[in-house]
Amino acid sequence: MTREAAEARPDADLDAVTVTETGVGKFQVEVLTAGASFLADEPAELGGLGSGPNPYDLLAAALGACTTMTLRLYAERKGWPLKRATVRVLHSRPTPQGRDRFAREVTLEGALDEDQRARLLEIAAKCPVHRTLEGGSDIITVAAQPRSLELPPQGRGGAHLRDMEAACRD
Repeated sequence: MTREAAEARPDADLDAVTVTETGVGKFQVEVLTAGASFLADEPAELGGLGSGPNPYDLLAAALGACTTMTLRLYAERKGWPLKRATVRVLHSRPTPQGRDRFAREVTLEGALDEDQRARLLEIAAKCPVHRTLEGGSDIITVAAQPRSLELPPQGRGGAHLRDMEAACRD
């Protein structure tokens, strides 16, 4: 969904990700962002419809997407011949009280030398979502009426790009 399409939707909030139950199935929700809308769900074997990624898939996807984007940004800034970066992420938690673990495989295609490959792996560990997951986050929950959650005036639009750029600084 384009920003213009999101602005045309009365339920679109350009400064937040909004998740709403669809009323279809037990777990299916619609995720609405400034740039896209999609379904999230649980697999059929867990009582869902299997109509979209589950929340942990989304979390793993955030880590993989941020890593890939950060690697691309860094390689372009350095003028390195990275043809394609692929990141595969696996999530596990040994027990309900255990610490979550994300295993990340990074595949780098292109005529990169060993020093460049090693540096790109270092940069992967600096991507903003990696740092967020590694450091933890404060989560504030409030009971609210629709549209009452306010962000600071700068919003969140450029924060991810700003954080990726910071990760790429030598």
